Order: sequence, then C-alpha cells, then structure tokens
Amino acid sequence: MVIDASTTLEELAFLVGHALQQHGIHAVLTGGAVVSFYTENRYASLDLDFVAHATRRELDTCMASIGFARTSGRHYTHPETDFIVEFPSPPLAIGNHPVDQVREVTDARGYLRLLTPTQCVMDRLAAYFWWKDQQSFHQAILVAKAQPIDLQSIADWARAEGHTTAFATFEKAVRVA
Repeated sequence: MVIDASTTLEELAFLVGHALQQHGIHAVLTGGAVVSFYTENRYASLDLDFVAHATRRELDTCMASIGFARTSGRHYTHPETDFIVEFPSPPLAIGNHPVDQVREVTDARGYLRLLTPTQCVMDRLAAYFWWKDQQSFHQAILVAKAQPIDLQSIADWARAEGHTTAFATFEKAVRVA
C-alpha cells in the first residue's frame, strides 16, 4: 500500500502495525485512534499512538521502511499524510492496570494489535478520571455505544483505581445516551 493524502487513519494503522510486526517489534495501538477505529470515525483522531517495546534505532529503521522520519523524540511524520505516529513510553497500562491481552486483527490491509473495546473505554475513562478530560469521557461513551463492552470489568477496574463515583457518572451517561 502506498501512503498518500487519501490514506485513512485505519489504513495507516494497519500499515504501521504490519511494518512493526515485520521488524519484530511488539506494539499496540492505543489512544484516540482506537476510538476512531471502533466508532467508524465518529471521533476523528489525527495521530496514532503505538506503545512499543523497541529502541529508538529500531523504531527509526522500521518507520523509515514505510517512509516516515522522526521529527522529535517520539513523533514520526510522512510527507504524504498529515497523520502523525507517536510512540509513548512502555509499559502498556491503563491506570495502574497492566495490559497483557489485546486484540489482534489480520486482514488484506495488514496486521494490527490494538486495545479491545473494553480496554479502549477504560483508557478514555482514565483521562477523564485523572484529568477531568471531557472529550475523553465522550469518546468512552461513543465506544460503549458502538461496540460490545464488559461493563462489569470496567466497574471493577474503576473501583480498583478509586474512581467509583466517576464511573457511576459514565454508566449513567451510557444508559441515557
């Protein structure tokens, strides 16, 4: 697949995910791009956040193989797309909860590891819990309405993180929305 101005966020996610796999780099897509993926772009992210276990040199080599160049510490850009690829530092965790099981998708576009819908909701709620980020709260609702989620697992996680009241606000919003 050639990256150009018409390449969608989802296509790019598969392309980058496949390149990372081909270079032996274990990486998982997180953040707003996963919201875009699960809501068919009802929320439009402008970047892809991959948590990867790799050195900067390994990431530079992998990303160069598909036309990306590092522009700052953990950000990569491509001359034919406005989407940015970022590599937040590992480990992959949602709040204090390490993530070891993720969704893996292989299709004609390539290969992609990403958070499950339930993990995506938890990821967005984490931003709401700790930073009162209303946009993340609404993203969590979008995913919860668009995908099957395990509400009990989210409730258990929120309780363990000390945010039962904020979770109750989310649960009420999901039932009303």
